[in-house]
Amino acid sequence: MVANLKKNSLWRDYLELTKPGVQALLFVTCGSGMLIASNFSIGIELLVFGLLGISLIAASAATVNHIQDILIDSKMERTSKRPLVKGSISKISAISFVLILYLLGSGMLLIYINSLTWVLTSLTFIFYAFIYTRYLKFLTSQNIVIGGIAGAMPPLLGWTAVTNSIEPNAWLLVLIIFAWTPPHFWALAINRLDDYKDAGVPMLPVQRGIPFTKRYIVLYTILLIIATLLPFTVDMFGFIYLISALFLGSIFLYYSVKLYFDKSNSYAMKTFGFSIAYLALLFLSMLFDRFLLS
Repeated sequence: MVANLKKNSLWRDYLELTKPGVQALLFVTCGSGMLIASNFSIGIELLVFGLLGISLIAASAATVNHIQDILIDSKMERTSKRPLVKGSISKISAISFVLILYLLGSGMLLIYINSLTWVLTSLTFIFYAFIYTRYLKFLTSQNIVIGGIAGAMPPLLGWTAVTNSIEPNAWLLVLIIFAWTPPHFWALAINRLDDYKDAGVPMLPVQRGIPFTKRYIVLYTILLIIATLLPFTVDMFGFIYLISALFLGSIFLYYSVKLYFDKSNSYAMKTFGFSIAYLALLFLSMLFDRFLLS
């Protein structure tokens, strides 16, 4: 019984290294890129191996993030029980896990998809896992804006998996996630201000204060709403998407403004929570709109 419990716990610990919450959003945004690019005319093999290949390399990058942030994670309440911090998985085992995930993902992309998708996914892996996590995160309070480049890539990677080319419309989806990332993450940073102070990570609320960060959250939410209108203006989607984007954006802006005037900062996690639902629902509205038009 005890052995089985340990095995179950170890399995969950390895899953945690991949950041499953991020993986879920990746599946939605990357899968959306694939379905939109193909107008829902996509083979099951391409869909499955494309999603899995990109996801496995992203999971590999997430694990590298865990490895490089052991010291930081040990100082933050939110991350103090991560597997490498509590010692349930050794650093050597985590490195082996990184290699297995990356090689499996690379094999799937190179064999079943195309080399362009593998190159772009690998460059994203290198940027996030090593350049951003190791250096850029500590250089500026705009770190999450810079790091958002990597997090915004999944729809482009999915699109490229289908078309074997880099097309302008795919970049509009990247722009949306890029604009979404700062207000999403800064809301969490406000809630976890003391954690980031203790860990020495120069997040915006640590460097410039909470009032300044709240203004930036409102500003970036407005920029996000503008970015979501661009696909409609180029006839990428129709009125179903437009109405959905405006409706969801107005709710996001409502939370951002409430947070701006909230002296207790209780709306920080409410804003953060809604931002996750916002992105998933926005991309689902894209799929629904395209499905009806295809």
